[in-house]
Parts: sequence; structure tokens; C-alpha cells
Amino acid sequence: MNDLVKRSGRGVYVQGNDIDTDRIIPARFLKCVTFDELGPALFYDERFDTQDVSKGHILDAPVHQGASIMISDTNFGCGSSREHAPQALQKFGFEVIIAESFAEIFHGNCTTLGMPCLIMEKTQRKALAALVGHHPDAEFLIDLQAQTLMFANEQFSFTMKDSAREAFLTGRFDPLDELLVAKDAIQAVAARLSYSDHSG
Repeated sequence: MNDLVKRSGRGVYVQGNDIDTDRIIPARFLKCVTFDELGPALFYDERFDTQDVSKGHILDAPVHQGASIMISDTNFGCGSSREHAPQALQKFGFEVIIAESFAEIFHGNCTTLGMPCLIMEKTQRKALAALVGHHPDAEFLIDLQAQTLMFANEQFSFTMKDSAREAFLTGRFDPLDELLVAKDAIQAVAARLSYSDHSG
């Protein structure tokens, strides 16, 4: 497991309050066989018209291609609890989401995927979004331990839910990964319990 204390990358500002999971990944795309198929469908109805022609969404702007950090506004990820929403964001290439607030279940799903949700108050967030617009090629430097973000020679602060921050600092954000790492210990406990085989 990785502690993932520090992150870097380029950013993009996707404006809007109450961006729900159906906007992030429309319901018709939930029939996918694997989550890997979700990336291209991210914000599909925001990015393309009914003839699949681009609307010129900010995510498709050439200057923001390859961005891995998304900035948005309040109550990001609200609506249904579909895990497909954070999966689509990750498969598109995003590694960090910054907003003023997040829906609870969406936040938990992001944490399990190793994608930090950073909480930044409005004044700083708007200033950061404006800087990203002026410097789309500049790199973010994010320190989860210090809860600071450096961008274009400016420093910003953010907060995180204590449990999520601790999970990233210790590298224990993925419950399945924890089980795999502890496999030997789990098998040792199972052996001590001396389960009987009642088959047959």
C-alpha cells in the first residue's frame, strides 16, 4: 500500500453547485461490463449533444487535456449513491477532487479508490480556479499531511475529513488491500479456530 501523502498534476475547474452523480455519469452508461469503460462517458451529456457532437466542454479543451485535479463548487457528487461516478472520474484520469463540500457516500467511494476529496472554502477556491484559468499548464503540489496546496507561486489551504486524511497518511484507504496485506494473519486466526468440516 502507498501512503499517497503528496500529489501533483495539472488542474481544471468544472463550475457548478450540486453536480450530481447522474451528471457525472449518465445512467445509461451503468450497463458497462467493467469500470474501465466509464472514462470516456464522464459528463457525457454535458460534453456532447444527442448526435455525439462536442459542445466544447471545459474537459475537452486542449489546454486541459491530461488534467488530474478537478476543482468544483458545493455539494459535489450528490444524488444517487452509484459507485460508477468516482470510478468514471478516476478512469478519465482524475486523482484529486477539490470542492467546498461533498456528498457523504460519494466522498467515501472516492476515498476507497485512493482519490482524495479536499475541502476548500469559497474565497480560496474561486481564487485557485481563476489562477488555473490563467495558468493551465502550471502544476499543483498538494501535501495531505500539511493540508496545503501550492499553485502558481501561491499557497492555499484545505481541510479533509479526519478519517479520510488518516487513511491516506497511513496508506490504509482500501479495505480490500488491507485484507490482502493481512492474508497470513487472517489464515493464522482461521487455523486457530479449528473449523470442522461438516460436508457430506
